[in-house]
Amino acid sequence: MTVNSNRPADRDSGGIVKSMTNMRDRVTDLRGAIELLKTIPGQFAETDEEVDPDGELSGVYRYTGAGGTVKRPTKEGPALMFNNVKGFPGRPVVIGMLASRKRVGYLLDTPPDRLAFLLNDCVSNPIRPVTVKGEPLCREEIFLATDPGFDLRKIIPSSTNTPIDGGPYITLGMAYAADVETGETDITIHRLCLHNEDEISMSFAPGIRHIGAMREKAEKLCKPLPISISIGVDPAIEIAAGFEPPTTPFGFDELCIAGAIRGEAVKLAKCAAVDSKCIANAEYVIEGELLPNVYRREDYVKENGNAMPEFPGYVGNANPKNPIIKIKAVTTRKNPIMQTCIGPSEEHVSMAGIPTEASIIQMVERAMPGRLKNVYAHSSGGGKYMAVLQFAKLQPSDEGSRRQAALLAFAAFAELKHVILVDEDIDPFDSNDVLWAMNTRFQGNTDTIFIPGVRCHRADPSQRTNYNPMIRDTGISCKTIFDCTAP
Repeated sequence: MTVNSNRPADRDSGGIVKSMTNMRDRVTDLRGAIELLKTIPGQFAETDEEVDPDGELSGVYRYTGAGGTVKRPTKEGPALMFNNVKGFPGRPVVIGMLASRKRVGYLLDTPPDRLAFLLNDCVSNPIRPVTVKGEPLCREEIFLATDPGFDLRKIIPSSTNTPIDGGPYITLGMAYAADVETGETDITIHRLCLHNEDEISMSFAPGIRHIGAMREKAEKLCKPLPISISIGVDPAIEIAAGFEPPTTPFGFDELCIAGAIRGEAVKLAKCAAVDSKCIANAEYVIEGELLPNVYRREDYVKENGNAMPEFPGYVGNANPKNPIIKIKAVTTRKNPIMQTCIGPSEEHVSMAGIPTEASIIQMVERAMPGRLKNVYAHSSGGGKYMAVLQFAKLQPSDEGSRRQAALLAFAAFAELKHVILVDEDIDPFDSNDVLWAMNTRFQGNTDTIFIPGVRCHRADPSQRTNYNPMIRDTGISCKTIFDCTAP
């Protein structure tokens, strides 16, 4: 493997490369992001060795750079491009573009410890996407489902993370759809399993995804929901798509946040075969319709009960009843680059965790300005389960306020399970520093606050009835505050 590098650069105290041209203005697509990383030592590597997309590609990256909750041994490493993917000549796959907080900082031109503040500002100053005229870059090649021999599985180099995955998955597809009545739009990331030559199953977490609500409304009207899946896009879009309610309520299109990150509108294009839109410069676009009242088990390909490894670090159970997307077309750029990620990797931490941090900052800042100094959605929780809040006590009445901040954090992000409170002198991004605070500023019987019986996230295996029969339903948890601040 060859690491691309070698441009001298000045760095600020956050370790972010500075140049005469603002990086956020230069990066507008996946290719621009790759070119930027090639200029920064240690952030990008590629190999011409043949790799099998069935288990091997992700298996290699597990050891070289996945991080996150991936089974050990793993580590933080460069993004990795596989130029020779078995069965897909001329169609490289890149993984790990966001599998490092430092790398996200490079890509968004912001110090790693200030990323949440950038996103919080962007939520408050959205820039709506625009639709381009003419043929977009994403439509340099067109494959219609009506073409003889059309087979989605031969066009897109989708992969499996492990040999026991329920089928090949698309893990970094930006799903975009519009409400069939109001026209309100949304973009988000869903687990997509390829079932056959023109059908994909789509997983929905209960009650929190806007496209899920759009699909349910369309189904009640017995209408299909046109949808596009854009793969290989500007990393700003992938980060922005991680926001959830209440920060981005129904009708708030997260592409507006991506536009604010770059300081210019995200460019959309009309789809070729369905009544929807897609990211105009995406590497791949899958166009289709979510069919009303058509469901199939997620592990249709292997029927083994498994889905794929999810962000908590465990193999997910296959959903027994997933909606189906009927594919109408696939369009690509010339020599397209497929992008993928490992479910439990640091890449998920970045995409889920940084928006979570921004949501917590927004909620707490409204209630108690100036007290919350920083937030870290910890890697061990996949960016969802645990947050470390750095809180400043500025006056005697703040002695009880930091616990109120923790309650607000739970309100800002419903899937959060644990909050650790620390003082200003503790670095929330340094786990040793946080645990030092826990060991020297925490007493279990007086500094632990339990909030039992609250809905959290069903992927946590400790939140299942077979783990504890006292749990009323899968996904109900005891949220806990650990107050590790000094009196």
